[in-house]
Amino acid sequence: MGNLYYPTGGLPPQSHLTTERAIVTEAYTVIPKGVLTDIVTSLLPGFTNTRSWIIARPISGFATTFSQLIVEVGPGGGAPKAEFESGVEGVIFVVKGTLTLNLKGEQHVMEEGGYAYLAAGDEWGVENTTGDIATFHWIRKAYDRLEGYEATSFVTNEKDVEGVAMPDTDGVWKTQRFVPSDDLAHDMQVNIVTFQPGGVIPFPETHVMEHGLYVLEGKAMYLLNKDWVEVEAGDYMWLRAFCPQACYASGPGQFRYLLYKDQNRQIKLTGAPLPG
Repeated sequence: MGNLYYPTGGLPPQSHLTTERAIVTEAYTVIPKGVLTDIVTSLLPGFTNTRSWIIARPISGFATTFSQLIVEVGPGGGAPKAEFESGVEGVIFVVKGTLTLNLKGEQHVMEEGGYAYLAAGDEWGVENTTGDIATFHWIRKAYDRLEGYEATSFVTNEKDVEGVAMPDTDGVWKTQRFVPSDDLAHDMQVNIVTFQPGGVIPFPETHVMEHGLYVLEGKAMYLLNKDWVEVEAGDYMWLRAFCPQACYASGPGQFRYLLYKDQNRQIKLTGAPLPG
């Protein structure tokens, strides 16, 4: 453990070159780690001694299904109640330190790699009882209920979830799935994807799922729409539906990212409820 990237804030000196790798297009956005400074943080209602970098939110004409935050909780900080929207589900993933999750009256101590799925309607909060900061990703989505199915909260750690090799890749491309892809109770997945050096996505994926990809380790060349972009640990890629994408892991170490995608629901055209 100890390899997952987390932002530390700060502010570049006046001598720093203004040119950066940030890109915003109609199909994708790249937020490089260098722009996650102190001056772009936000405070969160209900939290104490906490700041956040909001790296994705629904935008009309772009990606609309989710929001994603990187949350830094100082010693003694946190929130007894974190989620105030009853219809919103969430995933938290710890990238630094130790965090105590209070979920429906039970405490769970989450260390680096800790993962929790938080079902819509379940009350939860977090606190940092240590003397160091704790940092976690928080992905939020309005839960799209399906008759006969209901997602339930759970807590685990990525070290306890085995990576599954993609077909015909000899293990150079693996995905750690925290819920089965065919579980219709879940309308989204937040997975960890790992490429060994030289591993590739060998075709430009073009699909309905929106993506948020936060690079946890390593570096790679990533195809976003028509552009090959070099990304590294701490960078964030945000893709609208149908944005072509592919990847080449350039090494020298493994390339890993936290991946959000929406799935397992019919496209609603009229607003009418769908059958189970």
